[in-house]
Amino acid sequence: MRRPPPILTAELVGGALVSAGLLGVLAQGVGLGPFGIVVGATAAAALVVLLAGAPVDALGPAGRVTLVRGVLVVGVTALVADPVSTPALVVLAAVALALDGVDGAVARRRNVASVFGARFDMELDAFLLLVLSWHVAGQLGSWVLLIGLARYLFVAAMVVLPWLGGELRPLFSGKVVAAAQGVVLVVAASTLLPAVAATVLVAAALAALLWSFGRDVVRLWRGADDHPVRVRRGLAGVLTLLAGALVLLALLLPGDIARLVEPAFVRVPLEVLVALVVAVALPAWARRVLAWLAGVVLGVMLVLTLFDLGFSAAIARPFDPARDAVLLGNAYDFVAETSGPTVGVVVAVLVALLGIGLVVGTGGAVARLARLAAGHRAAALRLAAVLAVAWFVAWTLSLQLVPGVPVASRDTSIRAVDRAVAIDAGVRDQQAFAREAGVDAFADVPDDRLLTALRGRDVVVAVVESYGMSALEDPGLAGPVRAVVDDGERRLGAVGYTARTGKLTSPVAGGGSWLAHATLLSGLWIDGEQRHTDLVSSSRLTLTRAFEQAGWRTVTVQPGTTGPWPEAAFFGLDRAYTHDDLGYRGPRFSWSPMPDQYLLSAFDRLERGPGAPPTMAELVLTSSHGPWAPLPRTVPWEAVGDGSVFGPQEPQRSFQSIFTTPAPQVREDYRRSIEYSLSTLYGWVERQAVARPDRAPVLVILGDHQASPAVTGPTPDRDVPISIVSRDPAVLGAVDDWGWADGLTPDPGTPVWRMDAFRDRFLTAYGPRP
Repeated sequence: MRRPPPILTAELVGGALVSAGLLGVLAQGVGLGPFGIVVGATAAAALVVLLAGAPVDALGPAGRVTLVRGVLVVGVTALVADPVSTPALVVLAAVALALDGVDGAVARRRNVASVFGARFDMELDAFLLLVLSWHVAGQLGSWVLLIGLARYLFVAAMVVLPWLGGELRPLFSGKVVAAAQGVVLVVAASTLLPAVAATVLVAAALAALLWSFGRDVVRLWRGADDHPVRVRRGLAGVLTLLAGALVLLALLLPGDIARLVEPAFVRVPLEVLVALVVAVALPAWARRVLAWLAGVVLGVMLVLTLFDLGFSAAIARPFDPARDAVLLGNAYDFVAETSGPTVGVVVAVLVALLGIGLVVGTGGAVARLARLAAGHRAAALRLAAVLAVAWFVAWTLSLQLVPGVPVASRDTSIRAVDRAVAIDAGVRDQQAFAREAGVDAFADVPDDRLLTALRGRDVVVAVVESYGMSALEDPGLAGPVRAVVDDGERRLGAVGYTARTGKLTSPVAGGGSWLAHATLLSGLWIDGEQRHTDLVSSSRLTLTRAFEQAGWRTVTVQPGTTGPWPEAAFFGLDRAYTHDDLGYRGPRFSWSPMPDQYLLSAFDRLERGPGAPPTMAELVLTSSHGPWAPLPRTVPWEAVGDGSVFGPQEPQRSFQSIFTTPAPQVREDYRRSIEYSLSTLYGWVERQAVARPDRAPVLVILGDHQASPAVTGPTPDRDVPISIVSRDPAVLGAVDDWGWADGLTPDPGTPVWRMDAFRDRFLTAYGPRP
């Protein structure tokens, strides 16, 4: 880069200081905010850096006038970014336009006109029009941007059509049209005219501009000897733009669905300015190797970020490669079961190809951009200098357009470090879990002292899929759901049942139901697959095993399990009923393979016949599993049979319907599914009390986790309701000191426990007893 001569340096330092002063005045005088200051500082840096490479020793008297106009444009740019004062914006823009003729007059009077001065003046005019058109587009519509983009589109067209860069004699009418654009935009920006009048005026200005450009194109065509079309050069330019877009996407894409909003992409990545400097400094061979290496790493980070987005949308947390690989298989099963195996295979192949394509494509994109930067060293360093100013000012002001997303971005570097640290954290968590699992106050309790307060009673743990506190607290859901719960409380009360209800914090949200089940039964916090794997290979006493050791027959009914379930032995289950064991002959209901009503009816048939021993059962109700539609209809219990009565059903919903169906409809489907599951369960309990009052079970009714953010919104808690329901006052009396609310709905002041606390509290309340 050419070092600026002393006089030019002094002029540029003066311009930078005056720009800083103007931004300070706007901040103090009209309340210009941090974002406006950052944008203004970036515009000032770009002005100074571009002029630093000017082929002149000094700007001279005319150039200094243009520099003053540039400082005013910096102020206009800041006020467009943060429109806190329309009068200030209009005044600055009007003065900048008024000075447009002064610099030319000074140049002619002093006889210092130059090609550089004319270019400086023209580019500043074009940028001012772009900024003003952006502002007015917010008032009248995006079509206004054509005024500001016209020159830049014309220059871009020169890449493919080089004859557009030919010599052209200026026409007075063209100058008038160009000058009118700024005046019209300032008038429209002032909001003094009615919207209709402003629209007509700006549209007329745009029409005149298009006419002027069209006439110039015709003149250039006629004046050219030949008219080449450089398609390859144009395609190369498009490819470079796509490479830049891909790299920026990888650097700026947030991993949280709640932050996937447009302002989250208005950031300055520190990695870009570092990469520009490194690309210029390294020799060619080192640059190529490092660029590909960095690009592949960036591509891997982009793939992981996309997984983060998917996980945050589905289960309200980021993707953990060390613990969540098994969930990819579960995702495939979910797609295959809701949309068919062929769709599952196609989606899996497309995801794999997309991942490979992104890694390779990002590597190639970084290599291409690095080569381009090395070939244009001066431009690359100027760009790095401008980005450095923008990043530093944003960092100094702690600017965030989206909470938790700083404009001075270094997210990719931080996430890369976090991913590396997570591997070590996974190892340390595995060691910590082993220590936690080794401490069990109930491990050595004799079998005859376990659960003595429940001896002789049937006990049912009914887990309602996706039944979170949002169903009872969200204003858009709670009314109808609470009506069903209240009706259930009334119906059960009529047959002698009462209840106590509390709240638990689940280890998961949106999915991963088996982790919640394992947490509830084991008394250990199981929030990932590694912990689950370690748990089922241990000798931990689970709640179901405690019942089994105390003499109950223990069973589970899991209609969503379609293959072998070897974990049954660890949980101490005498029998695990999965999908194929239940004899269902009816239709599927999206992911749920059978209605909850059939599950309960099958449990009665298989385990609650005459002479059945006291039974402890975990029943997993799946009708409220996403995508929550279609729902089965309720039929008379005597008509359930083999389930064929539930067909024909509504059209199936595929897995993607959660994301493609309008949000209000998704919430409505979820609400209706919770209402169905709860009302069906209450109806079954009511039936037990009437049909076999001597064997009416004690129930633990709970949700396993909150629904996905598609229902609850991006930042739900993980709390779920849990109730103990019994006809025996002594059973509920045993938990009087828990502070739970009477009935089936928790009170606002009801204590919230972690789900892993339930096992110990339950075993303590109902035994051991002497």
